[in-house]
Amino acid sequence: MTLAPATTLEPVLALLRGRPLVVLTGAGLSTDSGIPDYRGPGTPRRQPMTYQQFVSGPEARQRYWARVHTGFGRFSDAAPNDGHRALAALDPALLITQNVDGLHEQAGSRRLVALHGRLADVVCLDCRRTSPRTALEERLADLNPGWAEAHAGLALRPDGDVDLVEWAAFRVAGCEACGGVLKPDVVFFGENVPAARVARCYDAVDALVEDDGALLVAGSSLAVMSGLRFVKRAAKAGTPVVIVNRGATRGDPLATYTLEVGCSEFLAALAG
Repeated sequence: MTLAPATTLEPVLALLRGRPLVVLTGAGLSTDSGIPDYRGPGTPRRQPMTYQQFVSGPEARQRYWARVHTGFGRFSDAAPNDGHRALAALDPALLITQNVDGLHEQAGSRRLVALHGRLADVVCLDCRRTSPRTALEERLADLNPGWAEAHAGLALRPDGDVDLVEWAAFRVAGCEACGGVLKPDVVFFGENVPAARVARCYDAVDALVEDDGALLVAGSSLAVMSGLRFVKRAAKAGTPVVIVNRGATRGDPLATYTLEVGCSEFLAALAG
């Protein structure tokens, strides 16, 4: 059942209130925390580094770590906004986030699947040891004194990096355990989301049918299949789907309601 785009909050809130919810969030939810999104109105197109590029050789990894080290301080200083806090208060049956910023966890959300992982962790591609990103950043700062400060004026991008044009002098740190290649413990383009995460999300979406629940999408253009598949699953089962996003999404034809308002504004009204 697809309806016309909603022009006011009331019918959408009436549909969602009192129902079990699965909520899928994207980068648009974190813009009010100062983290830019990928595809919002006026956002310049950018091509994130793929997994294949990252593992292609030392130069690609040098470029990656130089950029993210430069932006790390500002990215890690971001705090949860009203939308994150509203979702923590709503405590949906499952919160699925495509974001890697960890702000849902900071806001106190409990039943959470970080679909693409978290930038707060790093993993060694050789020995598979995981460690905190903060520890790596301290090592990078020691190896590259003054680097972040010298490039502090560059604009932050959605992955917590900046658009450097020169990085040849940057020194990259290896795994402290084995000397291997370190990578953020997130799903890059070209990698698959771990099957167990996907299965947990599908189970929660499927349970909405019996529980007369709804799927709410907040701040995602659904441009990649990792999130769109849950909208398709819910719509096929006849579950109401609400999409709140500034700009069109790939899921709009499947939605019961689409609403172009700010995520914080909408979620605060829903939780109120």
